[in-house]
Amino acid sequence: MTTLTCGERVVRCLTGEPVDRVPFGVGIGWFPWWQTHQRWQTEANNAGLDIGRELGYDGSFSSPPCQAGIWPPFERQVLEETADTITVRNESGIVRRDLKSGLSMPEFIGYPVKTPADWERVKTERLDPAAPGRLDVDWDAYRARLRQTGEAVQVGWFPYGVFGSPRELMGAEEVLIAFYEYPEMVRDMMQHMTTLWLDLWSRVAREVQIDHLHIWEDMSGRQGSLISPAMVEEFMMPCYDRLAAFARAHGVRVVSVDTDGDCSELVPVFMRHGVNMVLPFEVQAGNDILEFRHQYPTLGIVGGLDKRALAGTRADIDREVAKAEAMLKGGRYIPGFDHLIPPDVGWENFRYAAQRLREVCLSSR
Repeated sequence: MTTLTCGERVVRCLTGEPVDRVPFGVGIGWFPWWQTHQRWQTEANNAGLDIGRELGYDGSFSSPPCQAGIWPPFERQVLEETADTITVRNESGIVRRDLKSGLSMPEFIGYPVKTPADWERVKTERLDPAAPGRLDVDWDAYRARLRQTGEAVQVGWFPYGVFGSPRELMGAEEVLIAFYEYPEMVRDMMQHMTTLWLDLWSRVAREVQIDHLHIWEDMSGRQGSLISPAMVEEFMMPCYDRLAAFARAHGVRVVSVDTDGDCSELVPVFMRHGVNMVLPFEVQAGNDILEFRHQYPTLGIVGGLDKRALAGTRADIDREVAKAEAMLKGGRYIPGFDHLIPPDVGWENFRYAAQRLREVCLSSR
């Protein structure tokens, strides 16, 4: 087979078409937490360590720069500062407290939407699809970039999703309560955000071929979905149907969802409404990608290798490599770990795992 561009290789692999080889280093599970990166820079004695270049990652998708959420942004404000922490209201209107050391997840204190009145104000002032500056792209330069890199075009990314965006506007606990206290507001949030994205993406589609539509949800934990499948169908799937219709009308071949935790309840619902790829399949939440492959042979899968093995022995790593080899026999799979790599993983272990998986990808069709 003729050598494919990196973008076409990824799309064809995930949709079950023949490829010259399986893509390597594609997906969230090939990148470290910030503390992990610092550790690897030290262990590799390379302050400018470029992990993808060092290990030979393939390219994959490019997203044209656009503003798909809060716009114009809130003014960033420092609300409180101590010797160890800084509390700010960021450009998304979220109040968060961070350690100055950067060695911890932030503490989220407040969000811009608490009531329907808040939502109407934010929707009017900062979620107008026609707001100037949402899509400010030099399309000639962008098309030239695509010709040079061979990347496929993706629309949608973190933190934009039908559940994910209301969560970012309200906070996880608050949005779950809002399903009962303000159900019409939640519906309107989901529908309005979908309208905003479709407006933007229709404009993108007039300039370049879109190959991948990505939806970020993060709506499950170890116990499964944060809302019931019935509520997923009622509240979210009308929006997914609109997104799927857009994908069909514009020849978009991959429609994906990113959700952490146990996604077993969600996958069949998503697939019924146009999704054909899911990631990252966290193992510690109970996901088994071999079982998912058995149940859903047409589903594109990225990830699903246990990142915890990377802190173990080479034998632990080899077991995950064997899992990837088994998955590749069924097709529609790109090997990757099941989320960002944690700081208990050393550089030599990760490099060994990457080299092993690169060999598997390069020898597969």
